[in-house]
Amino acid sequence: MKLRQDHSIETAAAKAGLSRATGYRIAQDTRLPSQKGEPRGRRRPDPLEQIFDAEVVPLLQAAPGLRPVAIFEEMLRRHPELQPGIRRTLERRIRAWRALHGEDQEVIFRQVHEPGRLGLSDFTDMGALGVTVAGEQLDHLLYHFRLPWSGFEHAHVILGGESFVALAEGLQNALWTAGGAPASHRTDSLSAAFRNLDAEARTDLTTRYEALCAHYRMVPTRNNKGVAHENGSIESAHGHLKGAIRDALLMRGSSDFADLDSYRAFIDEIVGRRNAARGKGIAAERPHLQDLPARRSTDFEEVIVSVSGTGGFTLRKVFYTVPSRLIGHRLRVRLFDDRLEVFIGGTHLLTLPRGRAQANGKHDQVVNYHHVIHSLRKKPMALLNLVYRDKLFPRPEYRRAFEALCATLPERQACKVTVELLALAHDRGCEGELAAELDSLLRRGDLPDPAALRATFAPDPARLPTVSVTPVQLGSYEAL
Repeated sequence: MKLRQDHSIETAAAKAGLSRATGYRIAQDTRLPSQKGEPRGRRRPDPLEQIFDAEVVPLLQAAPGLRPVAIFEEMLRRHPELQPGIRRTLERRIRAWRALHGEDQEVIFRQVHEPGRLGLSDFTDMGALGVTVAGEQLDHLLYHFRLPWSGFEHAHVILGGESFVALAEGLQNALWTAGGAPASHRTDSLSAAFRNLDAEARTDLTTRYEALCAHYRMVPTRNNKGVAHENGSIESAHGHLKGAIRDALLMRGSSDFADLDSYRAFIDEIVGRRNAARGKGIAAERPHLQDLPARRSTDFEEVIVSVSGTGGFTLRKVFYTVPSRLIGHRLRVRLFDDRLEVFIGGTHLLTLPRGRAQANGKHDQVVNYHHVIHSLRKKPMALLNLVYRDKLFPRPEYRRAFEALCATLPERQACKVTVELLALAHDRGCEGELAAELDSLLRRGDLPDPAALRATFAPDPARLPTVSVTPVQLGSYEAL
């Protein structure tokens, strides 16, 4: 058409490489061929023509959150003649209607992070990974801390639920690992910690959390309840960290660990590798963090308990045994997430593994047979109907030996032999070796013989020779 401005139709067509007929046709109608055709209409009737505006739209207006699949099922119920193949058509039509007439949705505002300004904490469930310790399923959470500017993160295995103790221990471990504290600290609403608390307990928990943040000069903040994306800088990091742990478990070839410390070391190694990859950013952010205080703050709860005549105390629906010499005494117990530190006055006595009530609310027990074996020797029949009998056996082999003895011998003799086995493990310090020997005996179908086992595992302490050492006179050195 540009050539046509200065030339005739024939000349312009020749210069453009077109025939003369094409030149005349373009001169008469400048539209492209694609613009000349009529829009294609429907090739078959619209199956939603009679019901969409009359029935579907009123449902969408009355209940904006209604799922398309629910509307589809309702339409099939109302109109049995409809074909199931209309589902995708209905979903597309609903999506288009909502784009034009639906409610406004919440907008997520991306934030610019500054170095040293914010630290984030959250808990994430690890049950889907199927981690086991010594063959037993490990029901646990992972406390996760992150500095969003550099990507520094810290993870801590939590055996109980979300609680102040778990938060305080995990947060302080993270801050001391990072080498400083951010200006503010954000968590979610800790709904698991607040769910069953009365107003007084909630106030006390809030006060302790604020005191913890004040100790590190951090401003405590929390996102709105139920709005996870406000903590998005750590919520999304949960998935990446759990994915890395899952991959490491697959490459390891097993999800079973010998003990809890091995699993914790495994988590620390993974988090350490991830932090090493962000080493430059972490080193750049560290000077912007606040200096740490001279010491850590309290990361435990303290409770006063009394030791009863049963040789222990009950705390949070769990019975704990202690050495019987403490019967009648009042003890100070510090509750951590995974252990109890027991004090009498200011003197530390012992550390106990922390137990938790059963899921159905029933009490549980944490029993150490070393604490009660001396009394059980005097009253072996007490073992038969002992409340915490199953928790008394330190290893499954001892329980199996007791069951085999009960099936063969009279109850009194079975209890006496079992108590002698426990006493042997206590006196000779051979709990693991004796358990292996019991397993071998039971596999052969034999019953344990305390006298033979006593001869096998070390000599009788009463038969050990008495060794007397003559003190050296210091004057003999002068003679040298």
